[in-house]
Amino acid sequence: MVHCTSFALMPGPRSVMVANRTSAQNERDESQVQQIQQSQAAPYSWAPSEDLRFITTTFQHLHTSGWYWGGVTASEARDALIGVSEGTFLVRDSSHPLYLFTLSIQTWRGPTNVRIQYDSGRFRLDSSFPARACLLSISALPSLVQHYTSTSLGEERIAEEHHVVSKDNGILLKLRKPLHRPKAFSALQHLTRLTINRHAGCHTQLPLPRPLPRPLLLYLQEYPFQV
Repeated sequence: MVHCTSFALMPGPRSVMVANRTSAQNERDESQVQQIQQSQAAPYSWAPSEDLRFITTTFQHLHTSGWYWGGVTASEARDALIGVSEGTFLVRDSSHPLYLFTLSIQTWRGPTNVRIQYDSGRFRLDSSFPARACLLSISALPSLVQHYTSTSLGEERIAEEHHVVSKDNGILLKLRKPLHRPKAFSALQHLTRLTINRHAGCHTQLPLPRPLPRPLLLYLQEYPFQV
């Protein structure tokens, strides 16, 4: 049986700590969550038209990314990550009925999985209570992945400094590069778009002798992410 992992926060904006928790700890957290839900939390109210539009856009972005593996199982994701470098990751459909997606990533201990929560048009990595309230939530799933991806040498050095086993035997997740699905490698146009996104803060302010043609500008805006 393959389990998804809960995590706690570590220092640094792009650090995620996966914790190996005991059954007693999990039961205690679940009891706390149930008490809070019963006394304070209201059930999430779906807005069908808005959520459908938002989730449709999310799937369009994911299919464009090349690192979305769709309905592969946890075991298949693990097999795909075996042998790749630490920090290699993919996003797939979650097998849990309450989640849409799961992040599968290669760690120094081997592949692991973290579920991705969707709530009111925003995504965040799943976590056990009480860390959940402190986690960043972002309206675009590729932006969430991008946030946790080290994109510069300086960030890599920071990550290496914190790449240790914590007192609760945690594992630091470091997202470094996506694993593209076989036969889903990006077209040259998309690779060019990624390069532009990584070096230009705003497409309308590119150092060009004249404004970009509208079709090209729309193409850039269809996927405004760096990963």
